[in-house]
Amino acid sequence: MRGFSLIELIVAMAILGILMSLGIPAFSDWMRNARVRTMAESVLNGLQLARAEAVRRNTTVGFYLVDTTTSACALSTAGPSWIVSVDSPVGQCDVAASDTVAPRIIQSRAGNESGGAATTVAAGQSSVVFNGLGRPTPLPGGNIAINFTDAAGAACVAASGPVRCLRAEISVGGQIRMCDPALPAGDAQGCI
Repeated sequence: MRGFSLIELIVAMAILGILMSLGIPAFSDWMRNARVRTMAESVLNGLQLARAEAVRRNTTVGFYLVDTTTSACALSTAGPSWIVSVDSPVGQCDVAASDTVAPRIIQSRAGNESGGAATTVAAGQSSVVFNGLGRPTPLPGGNIAINFTDAAGAACVAASGPVRCLRAEISVGGQIRMCDPALPAGDAQGCI
């Protein structure tokens, strides 16, 4: 039986090194995009839960972006954590989910559970409260936007960068959708 010669092993290692050097940048971009999408989907799910619970309970239910899920939490337009509750959770974000104990938290998500440390959240407002009809209250003057970008500062595709930045939009009527600001206005996945 014949094994590998030293020359064959060196050639194989050189080819593997070349392939790895070509693949690592693409893998890094893929990871950045996956973290941005994970955070955007987490917030989108929280918004949809808040709206559905408001309709189901026929009362106001809020989606709150908070800086942390501890008892020292404060509202923050930069998140990355969020709480869905009947009452404002400020200073009580560590309370267990309950229908009777204030702030009557329905669900909470720490930002580090959904890629928050690697994703920048930039919202027009730190909370969205839905009424029993599933509409934001008080009625906003236009769509509410929450933008998601790479925390390391990699540029978005719209600025010729490698990261597919995303946006969650809540319309005046209460419709919630995720869109891509890099796509043209006529595209179904593009932002309006």
